[in-house]
Amino acid sequence: MTTAEPNLLRDAVVYLAAAVVLVPLFIRFKLGAVLGYLAAGILIGPSLLGLVANAEQTLHFAEFGVVLLLFVIGLELQPSRLWALRRDIFGLGAAQVILCGLALTGLLLLLTNLTWEAALVVGLPLGLSSTALVMQLLGERQLAATPFGERSFAMLLFQDLAIVPLLTVVGALSRAPVANPEPGWLMAAKTLGALAFLVAVGRWVLPRLFRIIGTLGAREAFVAAALLSVLGSALLMASLGLSMALGAFVAGVMLAESPYRHALETDIEPFRGLMLGLFFIAIGMSLDLTVMRDNFGLLVALVIGVMAVKTAVIAALARRFGTDWRRAAEMGMLLAQGGEFGFVLFGEAERGLLISHSAAQLFGAVVTCSMALTPLLFRLAMRTFERAEDAGSRDGPEIAEGAGHGGHVVLVGSGRVGQVIAQMLRARGVPLTAIDLDAELIDVTARFGNQVFWGDGTRLDILRTAGIGSASALVFAIDGQWDPKLVLEPIRAEWPDLPIIARAYDRMHTIALRQAGIEHVTRETLESAVAMGRDVLATLGTPDTIIDAIEAEYRRRDLERLDLQICSGDMMTGADTIIRGALDLDGSADPASLGEIPPA
Repeated sequence: MTTAEPNLLRDAVVYLAAAVVLVPLFIRFKLGAVLGYLAAGILIGPSLLGLVANAEQTLHFAEFGVVLLLFVIGLELQPSRLWALRRDIFGLGAAQVILCGLALTGLLLLLTNLTWEAALVVGLPLGLSSTALVMQLLGERQLAATPFGERSFAMLLFQDLAIVPLLTVVGALSRAPVANPEPGWLMAAKTLGALAFLVAVGRWVLPRLFRIIGTLGAREAFVAAALLSVLGSALLMASLGLSMALGAFVAGVMLAESPYRHALETDIEPFRGLMLGLFFIAIGMSLDLTVMRDNFGLLVALVIGVMAVKTAVIAALARRFGTDWRRAAEMGMLLAQGGEFGFVLFGEAERGLLISHSAAQLFGAVVTCSMALTPLLFRLAMRTFERAEDAGSRDGPEIAEGAGHGGHVVLVGSGRVGQVIAQMLRARGVPLTAIDLDAELIDVTARFGNQVFWGDGTRLDILRTAGIGSASALVFAIDGQWDPKLVLEPIRAEWPDLPIIARAYDRMHTIALRQAGIEHVTRETLESAVAMGRDVLATLGTPDTIIDAIEAEYRRRDLERLDLQICSGDMMTGADTIIRGALDLDGSADPASLGEIPPA
């Protein structure tokens, strides 16, 4: 084992230990997980305990957390929904970047001795907000899918798009000699070309790749393909000097209408959570307490000034775009912090001889402090202002538009039985999420205009991604036998009151399902067998009244025997109730002989 390997292992243990200790503590006192991660980073960073020294390297690595976050966000936004947000993205978003950037440039000219060029290349990055922080806070409060959350995200998305022109501005004002500077139009052309390439790959290549892997049933390969999609798109954008997160977001959007969306989100989620936590730890580690101590007064003035200016500008813009004033104020406080991309632009400004190293450190501290204060300010805003509930729902299959009568239903299995159930639910206008593992079946149903998502519906994580938390019912319509105890125990533990309807393979499976606590169980062959029995009796000339009586008697005895078998667990219990000969119906004998004989 090399020296680097134990150091890496030791650092990993330090990161995890700090997170395990501080994050639950901060959650316990309702300060939020993000603030806990930031505190953990400050504690173990070079400024305090010095347990981990290389904060910059950690931050570069942890940026993949933001990349994974944007990919998951993209999966939640269908292209049609993204197009519907174009006014907020290119109207509100553009206005926010420009006005906040110019207002903060003026603030820096007022509070510092920076030149106008330096003030501009610092003020514009300070106008950007932290996508990772904001989306984490929205997710914790389940606001991401509301109009409030979507409008906030629209501004964040434009900020990612604005990275290219901001880099161009820094390059144009740079005082450092550049051998062959790349013109801005060429960088813009590369950006558009890369985005077009990602759109094409995401639309036509990746769905076919996931279909092949899904057909083979190789879950490990599916996870690897999911990570390849994210990291490949990030690498393409990074190779052009652009935002990795933007590339991952585009790839996610292109897969938003894919039947593999839920499975992708489920498999990416553990990596996203871990890397995003590491990202916030790295932000805390990058905070230089020496710079803060030496420039404490200026730092406090800058942090207060930046957050106050951004809150005022964003709130005014949001109000102008139709948000009520309370939500507008909350939005302003939510987006008042500096963003993670500021560290990159401050570094570029330093290399361009526009600001000194100490100035770059100071403005980095402004960003970090503003990020640390945001969870507290947003929580305060949510408490101070009386919240008006936004009507809004997650776009996509989790909760379909036009809910109609009844609630959201998760349907596991879209074969012969599941398709019939789905049609009956749609006839009532009930929103539906259907899940199946058969990739070919998914393709066939898509030809009839029905969307089924690929995934194993017996896995709790898949069900959670499919929206079981907001469902009014869960339906298992899958073929064959499955272990109800193994599947249902974690579901019942988390959602004890969720109605569950299940399809049973045979009588023994029915008993197992009923013993597991499912009241609504349907044997897949019972009704068809009864119907066929009626047809046979009718063909033999049996009067309808006699047929009805025979069916009623069979059902009574069958239910009686089933209840006895469920209580005893013995298939031979109640065998005496099986119809073995002619029944005396209305005083007349009928040669009918029915019965479901249990297996030996």
